[in-house]
Amino acid sequence: MNKVMVLAQYMPEGAAPLVARWIDYFQCEFKIARNRNTKLGDYRHPFGSKGHRISVNHNLNNYAFLVTTVHEFAHLLTWNDHKNRVKPHGAEWKQNFKRMMQPFFELRVFPEDIHRAIDRYLSNPAAASCTDLHLARALKKYDRKNENQVHLEQLPLHAVFSIKDGRRFRKGEQIRKRFRCLCLDNGQMYLFNALAEVVRGTESPVSGT
Repeated sequence: MNKVMVLAQYMPEGAAPLVARWIDYFQCEFKIARNRNTKLGDYRHPFGSKGHRISVNHNLNNYAFLVTTVHEFAHLLTWNDHKNRVKPHGAEWKQNFKRMMQPFFELRVFPEDIHRAIDRYLSNPAAASCTDLHLARALKKYDRKNENQVHLEQLPLHAVFSIKDGRRFRKGEQIRKRFRCLCLDNGQMYLFNALAEVVRGTESPVSGT
């Protein structure tokens, strides 16, 4: 199976030929990776005998997979232009991300809501990366629905929830973009992203003190 056919299984079909050309042009090792809780994708610059390397999580929906792919290729282009002399998500990376995203806008591979969210992100210099919450929300709307899971921000204050490893938590106050949550198993506090996928607990929320 050729690269275009493989890529078309993970991203909008119309985007696959261009990404395949990028892989060949930059002589990049492109890996469809297992699910990683701490990151959606990864770029590694040439080192020793290895060239450019990009990996993207296999379980992303088609639009999130493409946005993450463009995000990582923008890192590659920034490295080629500046090496490590600029910030990872600084003005140079933002400009490259915008440039590399433009062909997919012209191909109209994104739904209108995602297109608008990307435009908004690119015009917001305060956003550090594609973890911008507005863009993340737009992308997550296209995830496969799991009736047992919700995003943490959807739960009321003090609601009980659990995560994949079975630990149970009580939702606390929001601190900037994260929620401070008490682990009911060990009594320690943890910070969770507002869009963390959790399983709603059967306990009723308790009132605050």
